[in-house]
Amino acid sequence: MVTTGEYIDHHLHHLGFSAGAHPFWTFNLDTMIISVILGFIALGFMALVARTATVEAPSKWQNAIEMIVEFIENTVKETYHGKIHFVAPLAMTIFIWVFFMNFMDLIPVDLLPQVLKLFGVEHFKAVPTADPSLTFALSLSVFVLIIFFNLRYKGLFGLLKEMFCAPFGPWLFPINFIFRLIEEVVKPLSLSLRLFGNMFASEIVFILIAITPWYAHITLGLMWSILHILVITIQAFVFMMLTVVYLNMAKSAH
Repeated sequence: MVTTGEYIDHHLHHLGFSAGAHPFWTFNLDTMIISVILGFIALGFMALVARTATVEAPSKWQNAIEMIVEFIENTVKETYHGKIHFVAPLAMTIFIWVFFMNFMDLIPVDLLPQVLKLFGVEHFKAVPTADPSLTFALSLSVFVLIIFFNLRYKGLFGLLKEMFCAPFGPWLFPINFIFRLIEEVVKPLSLSLRLFGNMFASEIVFILIAITPWYAHITLGLMWSILHILVITIQAFVFMMLTVVYLNMAKSAH
């Protein structure tokens, strides 16, 4: 008989692969596998809709995708003050991919683990964005783009001047540099922790609902799933929106 604590603990363990003696070098294979598969599914789905798109008789999926594309493009235009040829597709990619990974939280918590248990897999977490390793990896990718945009639009000298001279002038350059360093470090931290915290908390709620009696399980699970559709959409949008804002800040002068 599995206790409540053992049940919860079982669902919080990843399918891991250790590449060294230290726990730091453990790769969460379930996160990597699901995120890559969802990336290809999202890419394939968008490509299929694009190939079958018509002007005369657009399908429901084509209308939905066009609405999303138009909404994201208009949002980027209002937020990013420059050419959006790179930023708009980046924002679209982030939103769709993060949404797909968040959507895995709506799959019953025992479905994939029980199926994979038949093949000898003991632990498996199906929500990639509930893993801080993935959210930090996404935020670090955005952080690299922030550095690239700073160097591209300001140059190395312009960036160093801004870091040491703004906002208090060159005489207080140590304070300016510390403030700027904190500001830049907070950006990837806020991106990753916000997404991870919300999705991990939602995952815990689903696990707690799963251990309730069947009548409460069905009622609470349905209510939380309906609410969670809004949550996963908002979290994908917030991650996308903050990325665009940070890139615009990197492009603009202090």
